[in-house]
Amino acid sequence: MEGLVGERVHVRFGGKIRVFLAGAALTACLAVPAQAQQIASADVQQLSIEQLANVEITSVSRRAEPLNQAAAAIFVINQDDIQRSGGTSIPEILRLAPNLQVAQLSASSYGITARGFNQSTGTANKLLVMMDGRVVYSPLFSGVFWDVQNTMLDDIDRIEVISGPAGTLWGSNAVNGVINITSRNSKDTQGNLVDVRAGSLDDTISARHGGTLDANTTYRVYVTAMHDRRLSRLDGQVSRDGWDNVQGGFRTDWASGADMVTVQGDLYRGSTERAPGQVANGTIGGQNLLASWTRTLDGDASFKAQVYYDNARRNITSGIRASVDTFDFDTQYNFAVDAHSIVVGGGYRTMHDTFVAGPGTSFLNPAQRTLGLGNIFAQDAISLSPDVTLTLGVKLEHNSYTGWEVMPDSRLAWRPSETSVVWFSAARAVRTPSRFDTELFAPNTLSGGAGFVSEDLLAFELGYRAQPFENFSFSVSTYFNIYDDLRTLEATTPTVLPLVIKNGMRGNTYGVEAWGSYSIREWWRVKAGINAIRKELHLVSGSRDFLGVAFAGNDPAYQFQMQSDIDLPHDVSLNFGLRSIDALKSPAVPAYVEANAKIDWRVVEGLHLSLAGMNLLHERHQEFVNGSVPPLAIPRSVYLQARLQF
Repeated sequence: MEGLVGERVHVRFGGKIRVFLAGAALTACLAVPAQAQQIASADVQQLSIEQLANVEITSVSRRAEPLNQAAAAIFVINQDDIQRSGGTSIPEILRLAPNLQVAQLSASSYGITARGFNQSTGTANKLLVMMDGRVVYSPLFSGVFWDVQNTMLDDIDRIEVISGPAGTLWGSNAVNGVINITSRNSKDTQGNLVDVRAGSLDDTISARHGGTLDANTTYRVYVTAMHDRRLSRLDGQVSRDGWDNVQGGFRTDWASGADMVTVQGDLYRGSTERAPGQVANGTIGGQNLLASWTRTLDGDASFKAQVYYDNARRNITSGIRASVDTFDFDTQYNFAVDAHSIVVGGGYRTMHDTFVAGPGTSFLNPAQRTLGLGNIFAQDAISLSPDVTLTLGVKLEHNSYTGWEVMPDSRLAWRPSETSVVWFSAARAVRTPSRFDTELFAPNTLSGGAGFVSEDLLAFELGYRAQPFENFSFSVSTYFNIYDDLRTLEATTPTVLPLVIKNGMRGNTYGVEAWGSYSIREWWRVKAGINAIRKELHLVSGSRDFLGVAFAGNDPAYQFQMQSDIDLPHDVSLNFGLRSIDALKSPAVPAYVEANAKIDWRVVEGLHLSLAGMNLLHERHQEFVNGSVPPLAIPRSVYLQARLQF
């Protein structure tokens, strides 16, 4: 295959594989008795805590399973959470997940990650994000452009957030976590909806229409437009980072007998303000189209095939123009044999990009490239007893830079009661090289790393999820991660420049994540979560890294959050959120505490009026710093919302 940098099987048969095998053996030796049960899914917007614990999810094992049986640290944000939160965008909604770090850099950009390694440039690269199975990270830098993810919030069914590796099922870049955003079936969005928000920081107007084509087919179409006002610089000067975005799309669902087919697509355009001295106006644009087919077979078996096309274009104010075209085909087959519940599958993705440099900017060499990513995987959940399940899986993935990567996973789940689960896991995941890692050049300053290899993670996790009382549930997990071949910028001359990108860092991280939900009364529910992380990274012998271990990420040592949702008389709800984020070290950002609040009144059936206030405790605060631009502050803001459904 053209473009391979060393065709090889990238498997370490030395110490790391032996450590993984020891961990896998440990999962098999920890078998203890418990009892499992089959639970049906329900409408998450109407559920009690007990029912919420049984909501079906798909991200952990790539098949539907109750949340309380999933052997992973997973947090679910449902449609009711979205409506109550006051968040106006997907990044703001993701603040609800206590196992994520969400930090805003500008009016349109965010740094979002799980279990550390958030990048101050907004290019966190160890978190896999999917929209209905469509992978949205960019092959240019292995991260997500969050200003592109503008799906209408009312159309989201749930957001499943897994912290920890999931490479066996979802592949490279599912290193520190997975965000799986699932939209609602069009049969659940019938009729018309108009949603208008007007605020001090942003304005949004969205409209949707849903209908039927025949007895088996439903559809919806939508359009949403938003305007984000500029933030202010810490020195008080105007930032000129305001932006506008318009997005429209459709979804149609057909179900008949054992078959279900979904076809959906989106089209978007956006632009930023033009600032003095800039070469060009910043713009984004693109479209995507996805089709999936699922057939239910005998014996609870099923087959699914999915194909999508995605085009993303971006023009930077420095004059850089980039575009990426992605084609992806994916299949999976689920079946059971005696005590074995098996999922097998595979797929192939091709990504063609074009990168045009601006005057005097960095550039990619070559300016165009087509990358391929193929995989096959298998996972077997073995019922060792009614109480214990041992899950073993492996993914073989081939990429255009390092050849074959092997990502194994082993998980042991013990259910001491019908409402609790204890799990232990050992897994390997990788972040494969991106175009920026290997082929980014800046004259006399930076040289891409032609020999750059995949960043490697070996992860161990122990967790416990339970519902000890009808009105209380919680989850707690601890982890220990071993990283190798982390990215560094190495000096090549006594005067440092030019720098070259290499794999000169390794080390460990460990931490704890916990969250819970408690119904004080039927009309009052409180949720809280906390996570803490410790990083111990170091440069390998002989490294001449220029930026040090701080280059690996800028993460708070702890963060805490709480959400209170109260249903008052006369169809009024009062929702309050609080978050406390520890200081960041490099670049330095002070610790902060902020609060959001939203009051919602259902005036009549189908009509809601809301008033929301965001970041209420301070006039403005800082969350993240990109060292190459002046730091920005996030201001206090308010908005009014009218939501009409008919």
